[in-house]
Amino acid sequence: MPEALPDLFRADGVLFDLDGVLTPTAEVHMRAWKAVFDDVFERWGITPPYSDADYFDYVDGKKRYDGVASLLHSRNVEVPWGEVDDDPLAETICGIGNRKNAAFAASLRGQGIAPYPGSLALVESLHEAGIPLGVVSSSKNAEEVLAAAGIRSFFRVVVDGVVAEREGLASKPAADMFAAGAAALGVDPTRSVAVEDATSGAASAAAAGFATVVGVDRGAGADALHAAGATVVVEDLLVFVPSAQTDTPETA
Repeated sequence: MPEALPDLFRADGVLFDLDGVLTPTAEVHMRAWKAVFDDVFERWGITPPYSDADYFDYVDGKKRYDGVASLLHSRNVEVPWGEVDDDPLAETICGIGNRKNAAFAASLRGQGIAPYPGSLALVESLHEAGIPLGVVSSSKNAEEVLAAAGIRSFFRVVVDGVVAEREGLASKPAADMFAAGAAALGVDPTRSVAVEDATSGAASAAAAGFATVVGVDRGAGADALHAAGATVVVEDLLVFVPSAQTDTPETA
């Protein structure tokens, strides 16, 4: 039986993750991470090889350097943390993270990005209804991605990797980022909605007290999202747009 869908239009506010929820930048991130880690693993003789499962298990939804550290730790590899301004060629956590970011930025600027049609339809409908909207993203590229996708104006607040670093917010799955997003938007999490495609993000929103956590399954898996704290899992946010709903919306 399909899950009952919550009414997002009755929420105090809705906070969206960015990559994989609003825009398909998760795919760009995945390609950039794979290129970097394939190179690192080959040069350092790390086994087993990097896989897409590693992205979802150790990197997805986390701040960049935390993702690098988490993945290397999974292979029992420890390297110096380094500094945030490390050269991308530096063999440090920060250097590897900066190398990935350079690859991501080059792809974004060369190819551009467009929002998922279903996500855009929902954002536009919520905005027209006067529901306060925000973005909670671990990425330091969030502002650039939102601008490139032409959707920055819909969101009153953006809590991203830059804000997290400045304010000392712990990476998802800790509650910090979604809690900060709710505070910045001026809404009560228990009457608001968080939307995430990553298990770390779903766990963050649940830990921050969001009564409704919508999981968008872009590859993490419905079971994994539910286990992390999602209260409902869908494949496309279009199902929440009243004019687009069917009798049996596709949920998981």
